[in-house]
Amino acid sequence: MRALLLLALPLLFSSQVRALEVLTTIKPLQLIASAITDGMNEPELLLAPGTSPHDYALRPSDVRRLNQADLVVWVGPELEGFLTPLLAGKDNSLALLALVEPEGHEDHDHQEQDGEHHGHHEHHDEHDHQDEHHTGKISVEEQDDDHEHDHGDKDPHIWLDPHHGERIATLLADRLSQLDPANADLYQRNLATFRTELAKTDSAVAERLAPARGKGYFVFHDAYGYWEDHYQLPALGHFTVNPERAPGAQTVARIHQALREAQAECVFAEPQFRPAVVEAVVRNTQARIGILDPLATDIAAGPRGYFAFMQQMAAAMAGCLLNE
Repeated sequence: MRALLLLALPLLFSSQVRALEVLTTIKPLQLIASAITDGMNEPELLLAPGTSPHDYALRPSDVRRLNQADLVVWVGPELEGFLTPLLAGKDNSLALLALVEPEGHEDHDHQEQDGEHHGHHEHHDEHDHQDEHHTGKISVEEQDDDHEHDHGDKDPHIWLDPHHGERIATLLADRLSQLDPANADLYQRNLATFRTELAKTDSAVAERLAPARGKGYFVFHDAYGYWEDHYQLPALGHFTVNPERAPGAQTVARIHQALREAQAECVFAEPQFRPAVVEAVVRNTQARIGILDPLATDIAAGPRGYFAFMQQMAAAMAGCLLNE
């Protein structure tokens, strides 16, 4: 009898302390979750680093991971639409956008603030224009480009705003505390640490970017509105081109005209764009090339990963805009 009891104790103990399985869709969310679960299991990542969530197709193994996870952390249907049929109404779903930017909250409407034109093609012959909401931003679009993404009315790139980063961390800590009350104190301590480090990093990034205010630049992906607003570094506009092939001559001419007229210092591409595409866009202009990675592809997961991501973004922007 005693032998049976000794055999059962490890099983009972392991069931009591089993760490929650947290699955995040994209790397930036994994970085925030890693800070909150520090001391427990490392959160897992659904999409491989650098994989765009816009056009992702789920595999059977992905579906199994989603069903097995205690908590699935995703932005919401506006970014990972492929998850909606699986996660709608599920208890293990934490869709962040609706909680971070609740309905009726007007601070950062994607169309109104960023001048993005996803899903609006009433003027098929007009691909070089200032946005219809009169924010003054310039949009140049490849006529046959099929890489536009319809996010709806809300900007889903919420992790690019440090204030939203703190809100995401708070939502995670609270949900994990509900699911795992035995470790609630740990999650809340980690949240307090995250807030302290975020404030320090935010201050350092603001100081790093302050000299770049007023420098004009364009981006290849209209994803940075939160970052631009937070650090007071508004882009002049964005170019929508295929990352795999150089744009056509007419598109290049329109882009060159926009760069010259706006006296842009930099054009920021992303890691998925082939060098030939980027070079074609800036050739024979005064603009320099910078690379921004909003998906934190090369940042190691861990409790300080989100802060490293912020610093990487700041270094890339300052390096190009200040010609360092």
